[in-house]
Amino acid sequence: MKSYGLVAIVLMALVLAALAQQGDRQPSAKQELNAPLLKPTVKFETTTQLVIVNVVVKDKDGRPIENLKASDFTVFEDGKPQQIKVFEYQRLEDAPLPPPAKTFATRPEDKPQEAELPQPAPRVTSAVQSTITPAKPGEIKYKDSRLLVLYFDFQGMPVEDQIRAQEGAVKFLTTQMTAADRVAIMSYTGQLKVLHDFSDDRDSLIRTVRGLVLGEASEMANVVSDESAEDTGAAFTADESEFNIFNTDRQLTALGQALKMLGSLPEKKALVYFASGIARSGIDNDAQLRATINTALRSNVSIYPVDARGLVAMAPAGNANRGSGGGAGNRGNFSGGAGRSMMSNLSGSQDTLYALAADTGGKAFLDSNDLAMGVAQAQRDIASYYILGYYSTNTAMDGKYRRIKVQINNNLSAKLDYRTGYFASKEFKQFTASDRERQLEEALMLGDPITDLTLALEVAYFRLAADRYYVPVTVKMPGSDLELAKRGGSQSTRLDYICQVRDTRGRLVASARDFITVKLKEDTAADLSKKTVAYDVGFALQPGTYTLKFLTRENETGKMGTFETRFTVPDLTKDVGMLPISAVVLSNQREKLDNAIGNAGLNRRMFSFNPLVRGGEKLVPSVTRVFRKDQQMYVFLEAYEPNAETTQPLVATLGLYRGKVKAFETEPVRITEGLHPLTKAVPVRFSFPLEKLEPGRYICQVNVINPSAGRFAYWRAPIIVLP
Repeated sequence: MKSYGLVAIVLMALVLAALAQQGDRQPSAKQELNAPLLKPTVKFETTTQLVIVNVVVKDKDGRPIENLKASDFTVFEDGKPQQIKVFEYQRLEDAPLPPPAKTFATRPEDKPQEAELPQPAPRVTSAVQSTITPAKPGEIKYKDSRLLVLYFDFQGMPVEDQIRAQEGAVKFLTTQMTAADRVAIMSYTGQLKVLHDFSDDRDSLIRTVRGLVLGEASEMANVVSDESAEDTGAAFTADESEFNIFNTDRQLTALGQALKMLGSLPEKKALVYFASGIARSGIDNDAQLRATINTALRSNVSIYPVDARGLVAMAPAGNANRGSGGGAGNRGNFSGGAGRSMMSNLSGSQDTLYALAADTGGKAFLDSNDLAMGVAQAQRDIASYYILGYYSTNTAMDGKYRRIKVQINNNLSAKLDYRTGYFASKEFKQFTASDRERQLEEALMLGDPITDLTLALEVAYFRLAADRYYVPVTVKMPGSDLELAKRGGSQSTRLDYICQVRDTRGRLVASARDFITVKLKEDTAADLSKKTVAYDVGFALQPGTYTLKFLTRENETGKMGTFETRFTVPDLTKDVGMLPISAVVLSNQREKLDNAIGNAGLNRRMFSFNPLVRGGEKLVPSVTRVFRKDQQMYVFLEAYEPNAETTQPLVATLGLYRGKVKAFETEPVRITEGLHPLTKAVPVRFSFPLEKLEPGRYICQVNVINPSAGRFAYWRAPIIVLP
């Protein structure tokens, strides 16, 4: 009884103390009944980041070392020791699976009776986009399992390559899959799809691969504009956005999204990337490639690209399934030009695959017809390993690179294989006005670029003097990426821009800092999602090779986008036997300077040097080189006559080719005046409607001839005409 009385006295004292803290204010009877006596007054917040490191430990003979404990490891991040909170050993057994109950044919000659083949399940489109099932922080979802992802990038993959990729995947699943394998299947056909989550159900996986729609998104294949181009005469069907054409950024963005899905799984993962190479257009967003690689490093995924083209024959006229060069362009088959172009295109398309593999710890599988070996390579590289997890003592969300070092205590002869670092996550919040400039500067210096906004960029060059060139930079972004805020009777947002140009030594040679305010009336704001927003800036540079980095921020949501590329300003004073010309600008829009939806800052000094500005109007470069039939096409360039005092007459023509067949040609334009007294430039302009052209893919070629000097120049680039 005394003990209970003591407890009651203590409880009463606590209640009286709580009431005393509320002051002398007397609550009502209703408040006394419903309100709790003690209210929380303090809120605690903390930011932690769980870092997973997969470590393969082998002895000097290459055999896995088992039975190690967490205390046997020491982990350092940037030289500081970390406390291991997650520890697990993944023992992967390579016991082969028994032969499947039913035969899955991989070649027509191996095809059994129709009754023996499993029929693909009916394809049902889900209303909710499927995803890889995530794991909880610290959870080992797939114990003692090898995680493999088969990723089919059908965007731009010819049908024959799609068939080879499908057969290679089926062959691996049928004959080489082991009991420890858990396989997921993804595809990209303009949209990322998760077709199957990680599973060891071999029959279900084979049915999923067999159910791939062959021929989907293959119309983007074999886009070249050199002497190796074939004449197909086929029309082109547009994608959802012009930003999907002539650049690979969307393919890399989709791959990055797939890698992010895998980030929650702490196990070691391998993504087998089936593709027909990744061709780059010349001015591509290098930042997107680096961002995809950094996402793979953070998600602990190694990429194993498999070139679905297999072993390619480099015959001068191409494979037997290629169309003829046709017409006069067929001379490239005999001069060696077509062969050189094909070798260059093949090597260039494999460079990106090699970079994805080398920078993520994977291996590129190229020039082999047995594509199943590429999947088997990823399978062999994932051996038994330890999962180490720690909460980083560095809680800054700065996006900077952090180095990891793992060592085993008292066993110096052990060989360790693990990732040596990662990029920290980044968090950009809305800062005050005084902090926004610092935010952009820090974002520009990050090793891990930001690609939340889609950007397309074009760089041109025009001669100002013997050693100076005006370099206009035009950036486009889809209006659908922007968020507008309602203010009064209109909707608006602000876009901040930073542009930096560095030379080959990394020195900053030019920079620009600007902003535009996009302001639309409420009845026209909805149309912004169907339009693009363009921004341009110009620099005066010497001839040379440069690296350009462009950063933009949309200030309603704080989303950012980075574009990084290399470009060359040629020295047109060198006599190479050709007529010197500037870059060629294609456009479908002439815009009055005061008629833009976004108003830039007051820095317009370079407009006086911009040859694209004429009579109060600016020629807006197309950037993506995608046109519609109801538009007018404008073409502008300059030809240079350095030693002339008066205009030497020029003759210029423009032609559009489908393959090697000329589909359209303008009347010859004779230019007899217009020589600029300082730059010695003669402007060349074309303007014509596109309504008579059939929708499809064309090669635009511009020819400029100086008959008196006996010199000429030509320029070529691919374009798209939409219905």
